[in-house]
Amino acid sequence: MAAEEPVAPPRDCPACPRLAAFREENRAKWPDWRNAPVPSFGTAGARLLIVGLAPGLQGANRTGRPFTGDWAGDLLYATLLKFGFADGVYDERPDDGLTLVGARITNAVRCVPPQNKPEGAEIAACRPYLAGELAALADGAAVVALGRIAHDSLCRALGVRLKAAPFGHGAEHALERLRLFDSYHCSRYNTNTGVLTTEMFETVFARVRTYVDGAS
Repeated sequence: MAAEEPVAPPRDCPACPRLAAFREENRAKWPDWRNAPVPSFGTAGARLLIVGLAPGLQGANRTGRPFTGDWAGDLLYATLLKFGFADGVYDERPDDGLTLVGARITNAVRCVPPQNKPEGAEIAACRPYLAGELAALADGAAVVALGRIAHDSLCRALGVRLKAAPFGHGAEHALERLRLFDSYHCSRYNTNTGVLTTEMFETVFARVRTYVDGAS
């Protein structure tokens, strides 16, 4: 039985005044962009949930699909295709026909923040939506946190102490219901500076693939 679609923030979500003001600025500048909370992509309750930071200004905030239209999406979707978590061709457009296979992508913060830096109160305000995504997962599902902010927010959503599950690239944590895998965020900054290489990123998803196949 398919999981019920988790509640998503409304188009004009007022929870974060700074983000709402930034959203209105962007709507005035680029009226044909989405400029609204970005919905999750993929089937609710999938065996794998990938949690990013927040929509990129010219990426998901423009296109309306997580990690679509920026460098982070180039690496993420290429990796998902390689390991069988996606099917089709990623063409940086929400209508490119790409589908996820047993996977779903969401963000810790659903609205684009200025300078791509959400504040603590904004992360907390959006956490109930992340908690809904996590609650829809079946026991034993895998979750990949892309970066420390995503890791910390999902741990808090699950009631897990951060010291009990410290973030680190390649770290793996067996939580009460879920298996958490950590990776540095696949941002252009991280890849350009060598903090994250394609090989490092693929190693994480190879382990996720092995885990998901073994838990199915």
